[in-house]
Amino acid sequence: MKDEYHLGTKELLSHIDKTGNVPSVKRQTELLGISRSSLYYKPVAVDPFTQGIMNMIDVEYTKRPYYGSRRIAKEIGNQLEILVNRKRIQILMREMGLEAIYPKPNLSRNDKPHPVYPYLLRGLNIVRPDQVWGTDITYIRMDKGFLYLTAFIDWYSRFIVSFRLSTMLTSDFVIEAAKEALTIGVPEITNSDQGIQYTSNDYLSLWNPDKTKISMDGRGRAMDNIFTERLWRSVKYDEVYIKNYQTVQEAKEGIGAYLYDYNYGRLHESINYKKPAEVYFERR
Repeated sequence: MKDEYHLGTKELLSHIDKTGNVPSVKRQTELLGISRSSLYYKPVAVDPFTQGIMNMIDVEYTKRPYYGSRRIAKEIGNQLEILVNRKRIQILMREMGLEAIYPKPNLSRNDKPHPVYPYLLRGLNIVRPDQVWGTDITYIRMDKGFLYLTAFIDWYSRFIVSFRLSTMLTSDFVIEAAKEALTIGVPEITNSDQGIQYTSNDYLSLWNPDKTKISMDGRGRAMDNIFTERLWRSVKYDEVYIKNYQTVQEAKEGIGAYLYDYNYGRLHESINYKKPAEVYFERR
């Protein structure tokens, strides 16, 4: 697992020095730990006010994931002492991939016809590593602009099997994270929401149906993926909100270091004050 938290630029330069050759684009993205599409991304300017509103949405949603656009608009309006347009908040929440957790019709982020798999985790007793992996995507704010973070987490041990950052909310960085995770283990069940990133043929074809069953959350039920939601809360309050990332690389290094410590350094009360890596590897 030596490559899973690619610290980036130093490793890339070291690789070039040792081999005398520039690595392929695929290998560069592996060393940097970012999605391949991010190398070709031209930032779209976001005005400072909109960026600030998105950051406030992120804070409110992380704090109260049961809030929909109406209450988030009201909360932000109260803080800014201005009238905030709810429709604008709805648009920004969709761009950020957010929706309130309570059940409600026709609010899936994926409006196109797509395969739907049943939710397999209700009442399931999770007793071993690689029994269930959960995955999701979250918004990561920066000083100027923002990123998206995805991760695969083993529910039994809380071990972060892989993660990726991307400048765009496309499928490729989720697929890259899944491919990396599958070099470390193979889950019996993988659970996600019904978003476009998780219902594409390219993503679904990664999973061998003889080894892994696919589970999908019900519409509007983000908390079906409870452990991943808790991870996002920890990442944001313990790392992202106290930093002010200036670059993608700075965000990658900060989040990478945090997740490495989360796996290998931090004692977790929920697993009897053990470290996730210790629990994940000792029971496999």
